[in-house]
Amino acid sequence: MKALAIDTSNQIMGVAVIDGTTILGEYITNLSKNHSVRLMPAISDLMKEVGVEPKQLERIIVAHGPGSYTGVRIGVTIAKTLAWTLKIPIVGVSSLEVLARNGQHFNGVVSPLFDARRGQVYTGLYKMKGDKFQSINEDQIIMLKDWVAELKQQDEKVLFVGNDVPIHESVIKEVLQDQAIIASPSLFNPRPSELAIIGIEKEPQEVHAFAPNYIRLAEAEAKWIEAQKQG
Repeated sequence: MKALAIDTSNQIMGVAVIDGTTILGEYITNLSKNHSVRLMPAISDLMKEVGVEPKQLERIIVAHGPGSYTGVRIGVTIAKTLAWTLKIPIVGVSSLEVLARNGQHFNGVVSPLFDARRGQVYTGLYKMKGDKFQSINEDQIIMLKDWVAELKQQDEKVLFVGNDVPIHESVIKEVLQDQAIIASPSLFNPRPSELAIIGIEKEPQEVHAFAPNYIRLAEAEAKWIEAQKQG
């Protein structure tokens, strides 16, 4: 099965093309540039490079959040448009799960982390159980101080991965001390090839009903709803 994977859920922009479990190619950047302008050219260039035409694709896989509201929306919108145009299935994968896969061989638990501002983080907890790497604590938005206090109760080493880890590293180490392991920066970028491998094993979803997983409303929406309630 040939599939295209797309991740623009944060500053990272990633694209991968796979054929079954063979990764034909992937493209990753970590730049503060407009995903909406750069994504389609990146997809086109990569597909030409690996010799796959759009009509050969059998599935679109997208990181559907959480993350940047704008970034998630761009990735999901383009993924849905491609799936609908090509009349092929679409699959959504947690952006945190994709990032957590970078630590799948760690002997402990893995906490992928995206900054959510005001002391909050998007995170979850993942672990290898048998031969399957899986979520053991659902993705959520939580105050970092509450998250590390919760992790402190666990009798396991915790690997933190993600480009936003340095923002919170001092608090993490202060509370968890030797229990906290900070991943190498080479593991901070979520890999679109991992996204593709995860998505190839998941059940597809109906294109028109497919929606992002923001976990929380965008700030503007939340303020509007609160204003309506008060009004």
